[in-house]
Amino acid sequence: MSTGELSLWTDDLSVRIQEVDEQHKGLFDLIHQLHRALGENRGKEHSRGILDQLAESTRTHFLLEESLMRLTHYTGFTEHKEQHETLMEQMRTLQQTLDEGGAMIGVDVLHFLTDWLTQHIRSCDQEFSVHFEQAGFGRYANWNQATEQAMQEKRAWWKFW
Repeated sequence: MSTGELSLWTDDLSVRIQEVDEQHKGLFDLIHQLHRALGENRGKEHSRGILDQLAESTRTHFLLEESLMRLTHYTGFTEHKEQHETLMEQMRTLQQTLDEGGAMIGVDVLHFLTDWLTQHIRSCDQEFSVHFEQAGFGRYANWNQATEQAMQEKRAWWKFW
């Protein structure tokens, strides 16, 4: 990967859980928005706004994954959550360093984020995906189908679990 290129979402990154995949795509998109902002010299405030949005979207995404892990009694939960917490701490440290004027967002940060996300999906998230399916929750992997099924059974969509 050259300094100008970042990893993109590809189908081999799918964990076969619709909402998780959609959020992963959103995280990649935010990283690319940040990359474009840097390339266009959009300014520190603009870039920081995207970074803040990325941090919040990542936090929300991790909450979803961790909720699904708890729901399915995933034995790898503790280790997976620790990886999430480590990344979130690194992002908070970066934000603090930027606030103090001690650093700038650079291509190295963007490469770190895309590499971390790609590797995390390919290892931890795809391992969880197998568990999700084996635990019998695969029928809920597509939110549209799950909602439709709940409606056919005359249950509220949030009660289909």
